[in-house]
Amino acid sequence: MNTEIELKLELSPEDLDRFAASGLLGEPARTEQQRSVYFDTRGRDLYQSGFTLRIRTVGAARTQTIKATGPGASVFARPEWEQPLSADEPVVDHTTPLAAAFDLEPDDLEPHFTVEVERRTWEVDQDGTQIEVALDRGMIASGNRQTAVGEIELELKDGDPKALFTLARRIEAIVPFRLGVLSKAERGFRLIDARPIVFKAEPVVLDREMRVTKSFRTIALACLRHYRLNEDVLRERKNPEALHQVRVALRRLRSAISLYKDVLGDEESARINGELKWLAGVFGKARDVDVLLTRDPEPELRDRLKTARAARYVEVFEALDGARGRALLLDIQQWLHCGDYLSTPPAELRDRPVADFAEAVLDRARRKLKKHGRALAKVSDEERHEARKDAKKLRYAAEFFAALFDDKRGTRRHKRFIDAMAGLQDRLGTLNDLVSGPLVLGEIGLEDHPDAETLVVHADKDKLIDHAQSALDDVIDAKRFWR
Repeated sequence: MNTEIELKLELSPEDLDRFAASGLLGEPARTEQQRSVYFDTRGRDLYQSGFTLRIRTVGAARTQTIKATGPGASVFARPEWEQPLSADEPVVDHTTPLAAAFDLEPDDLEPHFTVEVERRTWEVDQDGTQIEVALDRGMIASGNRQTAVGEIELELKDGDPKALFTLARRIEAIVPFRLGVLSKAERGFRLIDARPIVFKAEPVVLDREMRVTKSFRTIALACLRHYRLNEDVLRERKNPEALHQVRVALRRLRSAISLYKDVLGDEESARINGELKWLAGVFGKARDVDVLLTRDPEPELRDRLKTARAARYVEVFEALDGARGRALLLDIQQWLHCGDYLSTPPAELRDRPVADFAEAVLDRARRKLKKHGRALAKVSDEERHEARKDAKKLRYAAEFFAALFDDKRGTRRHKRFIDAMAGLQDRLGTLNDLVSGPLVLGEIGLEDHPDAETLVVHADKDKLIDHAQSALDDVIDAKRFWR
């Protein structure tokens, strides 16, 4: 079991004060003021290539740290390089990975932002497990832009990983928190740019020799990151784009659980999948109204829809902030790092190289879509909807495993396959809108509104089915990038 686990808990300033005043951990072992300056080229070549370089000052001591965080990190024997410095200028020499990766002159690196925090550190014994707890409070600044830092980091030093989550729940009983997914370096570079209104799913970094269980955890953590980034935007902006991506992130995670079902056959995976389905359903109700609002309703009907939307967004935030929603993400993290799936499946399945596993999973998903989609004109709306879900699952699998088949031929075939999948999803989505629109209007009591018909998709259903069948056949005929 991998014991290198860290949890980042994000808290408001008020809740940091409440936690500090609670006395849960006693007096800190040490308190220090840290000032970290992050350097990069003018074009941010380091960051774009998956590296960060900082100089941290604590008292009179200066330490330079270079981290490899991107897709290429796995090629290095270690992801982090530290060395003491006597001045405030970065040093790039043969002891770091940067000398070989970049043609850098001394003046090529310049400061981009500064992180100043007060760090309080505790050494905690939780049920015989050693955990380091660090509370950081301060500010990230770049020019005249700044953002507050308020977080607690829990790092497992030695012992049972489950104790880390026991301690997190003890903290959660005192103050609410949200799991953090951005490093201070990421937050700093994002501070420089315009704030995004939505985050798309990022590529999943897998390699062909990775074990199956580790590949699942990597995919699931990528889905959770996608979810959390958009949850923060949704809370701040309440915008439809972020809500949509939150739903996509949950669908991707549920698809991953389904694709790995032969490995995950424990009760906790089924429970968590059920909780994800519940939360996705809450988001889906709000998304349904957002979609209707995109169809240019008449003013009075638009006002009615906005009222319905506001009510459903209230339900979204009640779900997120309620005990059930708050517990879910921590439960998922604990399951990913401590779950029975890490040890109970047979070794030949659990420790199988992921490339072989991915080929089998993609073949199975493709066969399922082919079976359910062979005659769309002859089946019910519900069965066509099942084909739509099969299509999404196949596309997500293709995205999850893309890095495993990234040679020239695989990359070319993958692009064509994804293009065909996108066309199919568009066709099936239009068919779904044709069926779902009246149902949503009925749910919010607007089915008899005189302008309701303007919100319903009007199209030749038979023609839409023919187009969807053609798009599905194109997917099945496309060359498999994984073979």
